[in-house]
Amino acid sequence: MSIDNSLPFISFGPRVRKSPYFDATLRAGARAFTVYNHTYMPTSYTNPVDEYWNLVNGVTLWDVACQRQVEVSGPDALKLVQQLTPRDVSRCSPGKCWYIILTAEDGGIINDAVLLWLPDGRLWLSPGDGDVLLWAQGVAVNSGLDVEVFEPDVSPLQLQGPKSPHVAYALFGKSALELPYYGLMETELDGIPLVLSRTGWSGELGFELYLRDSALGDSLWSRVMEAGAPFGIAPATPNLIRSIEGGLLSYVSDIARTDNPYTLGLDRLVHLDKPGGFIGQAALQQVCEEGVQRRLVGLEIAGDPLPASNEHFWPVTQGEREVGHVTRCVYSPRLERNIGFANVPIALSGNGTSLRIKSPERELQASVCPWPWVPAEKHFPPDVGN
Repeated sequence: MSIDNSLPFISFGPRVRKSPYFDATLRAGARAFTVYNHTYMPTSYTNPVDEYWNLVNGVTLWDVACQRQVEVSGPDALKLVQQLTPRDVSRCSPGKCWYIILTAEDGGIINDAVLLWLPDGRLWLSPGDGDVLLWAQGVAVNSGLDVEVFEPDVSPLQLQGPKSPHVAYALFGKSALELPYYGLMETELDGIPLVLSRTGWSGELGFELYLRDSALGDSLWSRVMEAGAPFGIAPATPNLIRSIEGGLLSYVSDIARTDNPYTLGLDRLVHLDKPGGFIGQAALQQVCEEGVQRRLVGLEIAGDPLPASNEHFWPVTQGEREVGHVTRCVYSPRLERNIGFANVPIALSGNGTSLRIKSPERELQASVCPWPWVPAEKHFPPDVGN
């Protein structure tokens, strides 16, 4: 799997935001970018397979400042967030992070996000690609709630991989290792204000460093790379292979606006009886009672290794009729097979069901299988900090 240098490239300009780490990523060798949440995000330093092995065997640093935070603060902050999501976030508490989904009146998914509950009571939403800020402000404007909804000066870095705890210990000491999975703390590093959390989109052990002063982005990048040098740290980007292996869904690709939580198997994030209700409650109650019509399923695709991931949704067919589509797929070098996800009718969602897929080159045979293939790592090795 390699980058084709003959492909079109993205030109840079002032219309799209540059992250506080943009110059540092160029110095580190970033050679491809995409636009995510109106911000340039690196998508390649070397190639996806090399970056995959760096991630699963070592430690990597990602510029994900494109995860633009949405801050909800004020006396009614929790009430507003409760309206936005079917998950009962009143069960969360300061110092913790939760994975949530945001739903519309028809039960469709506006976005998914990590909720960070800061010790001082402020709530941050860290969403996928989409204008969640505008959605939350639109809900708030006529809600009658005493809240402020805005984008704070916060820019995340992800420190990911099995050696990430060693780097976090070198940077923050024992307090980093005392963080529970999906826990957070406010801290600083050489005077750089941060929120540190045990979260990430890698499926590996990892942390997110939420920079709270964009003027210090270059300093933070350099400081983390310096601390990680003894552990072979490498710059990297969100990795397609590992995200699919770990069942980490991607908004717009695996999660569509027309999907509901039950389609995606995210029933655990829906609390229909939560106090105060939420946007889309009636629609999701109806889906719960009548049953889901479609399902996102895991796929194993037969044949030679796929040369690259799919640029478009690949049709899933039954006879001559298109009945679904492959959302993402890739060859896993660790599993030595092609894996991915497809959105199909419920009648075709059972494990072992055979499916036909039309790729641009040829027809492929696939079968529905359980996922994730490689669950997320959550526990630190015993040698960290010794």
